[in-house]
Amino acid sequence: MAHPPSHEEPPQEAALPSGPRHDEPPPPVFPLRPDERDQLLRRLLPSLDAGVYVLDSQARLVYINPRGEQLLRRTAADLVGHDAHDQLHRTADGTIAQRSECRLLQAFFAGGTTHADSEWFARGDGSLLPVRCVSSAYTIDDEPAGNIVVFSPRNPDEEPGRSHAELVDLTDRLALVAETTVALTSTLDMDEALRRLVRLVVPRLADWAIVDLLDDNDELRRVSVAHHENGSIVNVTDLEGPLPPVAEHSRMPLSQVLLGAPTMLVTAEMYDTVPDSGIAAVQRDLFASTGMHSAVIAPLRGRLHQILGALSVGRAADPRKFGPSELSLVDDIGRRAGLAVDNARLYERERRSVETMQRHLLPPMLEIDDLQMTARYLAAPHASEVGGDWYDLFILPDGVTALVIGDVIGHDLTAAAQMSQLRNILRAYAWEYYGGPPSFVVDRLDWALPHITTATLATLVFARVEGPEGGPWRLHWTSAGHPPPLLVTDDGKVSFLDGGQGLMLGIGMPTGRPNAIAPLPPRATLVLYTDGLIESPREPIDRGMADLARHAASLARRPLGDFCDQLIARARPQDNEDDIALLALRLPDRHAPGEPETAARGPGPYLLSP
Repeated sequence: MAHPPSHEEPPQEAALPSGPRHDEPPPPVFPLRPDERDQLLRRLLPSLDAGVYVLDSQARLVYINPRGEQLLRRTAADLVGHDAHDQLHRTADGTIAQRSECRLLQAFFAGGTTHADSEWFARGDGSLLPVRCVSSAYTIDDEPAGNIVVFSPRNPDEEPGRSHAELVDLTDRLALVAETTVALTSTLDMDEALRRLVRLVVPRLADWAIVDLLDDNDELRRVSVAHHENGSIVNVTDLEGPLPPVAEHSRMPLSQVLLGAPTMLVTAEMYDTVPDSGIAAVQRDLFASTGMHSAVIAPLRGRLHQILGALSVGRAADPRKFGPSELSLVDDIGRRAGLAVDNARLYERERRSVETMQRHLLPPMLEIDDLQMTARYLAAPHASEVGGDWYDLFILPDGVTALVIGDVIGHDLTAAAQMSQLRNILRAYAWEYYGGPPSFVVDRLDWALPHITTATLATLVFARVEGPEGGPWRLHWTSAGHPPPLLVTDDGKVSFLDGGQGLMLGIGMPTGRPNAIAPLPPRATLVLYTDGLIESPREPIDRGMADLARHAASLARRPLGDFCDQLIARARPQDNEDDIALLALRLPDRHAPGEPETAARGPGPYLLSP
């Protein structure tokens, strides 16, 4: 049975005045990606002492916090997925509000931020809850995605028009914390994260923002000083740089925070005394030069609660002093910033370790006669710094230069380990069967693949650069399902060496791969590459190969290192999500005197079979 609407007076809540504030701008729209939104809702909103619900782009409820469930006497299961207007919005007599006249629905369609101080929400027991609320739009990937509504009970007999200051402040703090979370978690570049941070708190929270960081040797550096001036944010680099060491005996606020004290409210008068340390003298000069009269200094703590630095926000032109609510807000922001700095440092340490591993996995360049050789490796954009792409070059017992370009499926440390296995096995077979055609070596590698490696599928080109010292040279190669080598002559003619194509490694097919031989003209450039240089998820591979050939032709006479760098920069598809390995060889511009054009270093023995 339906219950008649009740206008019972709600339990006494913290009084929230009504009416918009005119002394500061309304809370801005804040961007959230779906995964970040869900994480933020789970971690932040349950603790708020106000009802909060979130709407999607169709005005359906996608979240309500526990306090909201309590106030509405309804569970999230009853509300989530349903139209918010039909479920909640009522007139004073308990009927569903006309959609065309509902202020909250109008706010949803208008976007931005709207204050409503005399609304009625339907409760689960049939009664009505008189509320005041703020509705603020949010975006996902810069597209309007819905609204977040913060509401609190009001006395039904109070006159509309009272100040909404506390509710607006709550919504603004929620938006700022949300934006800070997104800004700090969406990058592992520490400098970029800190730049985003100071631009969020300045000028919205303060005129000045300062970030000081301790390095692994406990040396302190002021890495960012930002100031709001004439409508823009200025980095004051003159105030940045190394700082005196943290003095354990110092009683001044920054020193105390860096030694483990909690977030502190600071006034300029605190630094009017004689400095008790070098860092205190720097802080006194900072307050004098910036004109800050009120500040908050928060510690930046890592996962293990170690102090990584400090965030300071200060007011100079703004006459207001910081209060307790802002102290807790800056403390929350500082905690999130500390975790971001810790994450960035951990990532940087891992990246350096992985780069060291990669350097040891890939070989150094060799100096062979007059041949020029260089190589490049680029990891997949969203993967580890290592992967399954590789190149190799080495001298065989008969003096022939062996070239390899290969690709093991994967973009992580597992693929890198499998790549290393294949590389070592291929080297061993190439050394043992050095006199034979390249296909003989690759067939034996394919035969061994499932028995002595963990690799499953791979492609590669194995080639011999044959010829006497000074040339003429020729390329003798086989391909296991790999993109064909590209030959670029000195006058810009390009050709893909399509011969020698066989099946990729690991599919269990019979041996007997084809070989191919092609001359290498003087001053020509041979390019071996992996498919990350030509493949795009949105374009046919023929387009990628055509772009590669076109750019290579235009770079034919560039120095070889510049040739490789520019070729990758120009030819790599913008939506590439794969590793890239590239090995380039350039022939000399002369032949050895008296050598016939067809001469080549003779084949050696290759008598063994599996």
